[in-house]
Amino acid sequence: MHDALECAPIGVLTVRDGIVRACNAEASRLLAVSDPRGDPVEAVFPQSMPNSVPAALGGESVTDVAVEEYYPDVERWLSVSVVPMPSTRTAADATVYVEDVTEQRRTERARERLAAEHRRVAVVDRLIADILTDFVDATSRDEITTTICDRLGAADQYRFAWVGGRADANAGLRIDDVTGREGATFEAVRDAVERGADVPEQRAVDRGELHVVDSMSDDETVPESLRVAGFADGVQSVLALPLVYGATVYGVVGVYADTQEAFSEHERASFEALGELAGLAITAARNQRLLLDDTHTEVTFELPSTAPLVSLGRACGATLTLEGTVPHGDGTLICFLSVAVADPHDVVDAADGLSAVLRGRVIRADGDQGGRIELALDDATPLGLAVARGGTVRTATVEDGTGRVCVELPAEASVRRMATALGGDEPATVLARRDRARSPATSRRLQHELSDRLTERQATVLRTAYLADYFESPRGSTAEEVADSLGITGSTLLYHLRASQRKLLAAYYETTEDEDA
Repeated sequence: MHDALECAPIGVLTVRDGIVRACNAEASRLLAVSDPRGDPVEAVFPQSMPNSVPAALGGESVTDVAVEEYYPDVERWLSVSVVPMPSTRTAADATVYVEDVTEQRRTERARERLAAEHRRVAVVDRLIADILTDFVDATSRDEITTTICDRLGAADQYRFAWVGGRADANAGLRIDDVTGREGATFEAVRDAVERGADVPEQRAVDRGELHVVDSMSDDETVPESLRVAGFADGVQSVLALPLVYGATVYGVVGVYADTQEAFSEHERASFEALGELAGLAITAARNQRLLLDDTHTEVTFELPSTAPLVSLGRACGATLTLEGTVPHGDGTLICFLSVAVADPHDVVDAADGLSAVLRGRVIRADGDQGGRIELALDDATPLGLAVARGGTVRTATVEDGTGRVCVELPAEASVRRMATALGGDEPATVLARRDRARSPATSRRLQHELSDRLTERQATVLRTAYLADYFESPRGSTAEEVADSLGITGSTLLYHLRASQRKLLAAYYETTEDEDA
C-alpha cells in the first residue's frame, strides 16, 4: 500500500478476489482487527443488518457502492465506499474506504430529537394557551374542568383524558368526565378508582402536586389491572395533574399517552402552570359567584360521632365552639376553638392522643372552666373536607357529646355531595338548610376590595393572628407563638402583619372617601 494511504486519516483496504490484500492502521482500528491481510472480506467486516460490503465484494465483479451502516460489534456507524480498481487483471479487485461517522450520526439524531421535541412543545403550549383562553368565559368549576378534559382528550398526542375530584371523607376519587379513545385502559382506571386503588391520580391529589408515570408497564406502583389494560391498548405513560389553589385541591386530570416518556420536563412545567391557573380560575369563579349572587345556602350538618372534635368534646365533657379556621399550606387546617365547662389544658392534652390532631396549644385559660385553644387538624377531617370541597365553615359546636357544623355553599353547590364528604361511612344528616340574602352591596365591595389587595400569605398571617388573640389586650398569643403555628419566623410574621394592616387601612379610607364624595 502506498505510504500516503497507509497514513491516511480514513481507513483504506485493498481487496482482490474477495481477500483483503492490504489494510492501513486506521482501517484496522475502525474494524477492530489486528492484521486482516489474507482474510476473506466477510470475516474482516463486522456484521451489519444490510451486510452491504461483503455483498458488494462477494461476486465475480465488484459493485460500486457507498453506504452508511451501524456495526453493533464495534459499536460504530461507518461510512463505507467500495470503488472497483481500474485496469486490473480481474474484475473482483477493489479499494474500500472506511470512515467513522458515529459522532455525525449522533449529532444528527440529537438535532432531529430536539426538532421533534420543539415541535411537540409548541403544540402543547398552544393547546394549553387555548385552554387558558377558554377560562376567561368560564363561570364554575364544572366549566373549567370540562374545558381541560375536552381539550386534552381530543388532542392528537394523547390517548384520552379524564377529570374528577375527591369523592368522600376517605379522600377517594370520583370520575366526572372523560374524552378521547378510552378502550380497556379507561375501564381499568374506572374500576381501580371505584375500589379505591392507588392510581396515579390519587397520588397527585394526596400530595397536591403533579405525578408522572413514564412507563406504566414497568411501574409497580400502578395497579396491575391498569398495567395489563394499558399494555393491551398500547398506552404507556400517564400524567396526573391536580387543580390546586393554595391548600385546596379542586380536582385532578389524568392524561394518558401511547408513547413512553411522553411528557418532557418542559411539558410538565407547562402542565403544572395549567393546574395552578385552573385552581386560581376556579377560586375566582367561586369568589365572583359569592360576591355577586344575592343569596347563598347555609346548611347545618350533624358531625359523625367519630369526628375528632366530637371525640374530644365527649372525652373531656367539654363544650367546644369554633371561632375560625385558617387553611395551612402543608395540607392542615388550623382551628381556633372556645372551650367551656372544661380546663383547656386538659382538652389540649386529650387532643394529643388523636391521630387527626397534628398539634395543639392553649391560647388563653380562664381558670379551669374555659378558654381558647388552637388545634391543627388533618385536612381529611370533616372540617378540612368542607373547606376542600369549596365550602366556608361558618360555625361548629360540640356539646353533650354531639356536634354540628354550619357550612356556607354557593347557591349552585350540591348539598348531597357535601353531606357525603362530611359523613364518612354514610352521608351526614342535614339538620337545617336555608337560603340567605347577602350583605349589602357596599359591604361586599369593601370585603372584595380588602381581599383583593392582600396576598394569600398576608391574608393567612392576618387571620391567624386575629383568631389567636394576638390583637387582644392582654395578648392571647405572642408573635413567636403565631409564627410557630404558621411555620415562619417572628420577623417574617411582623413584616406580613405590617404590610397587611397598611393595605387594609388604605382600602378602608379610599372606599369611605369615595362613598362620601
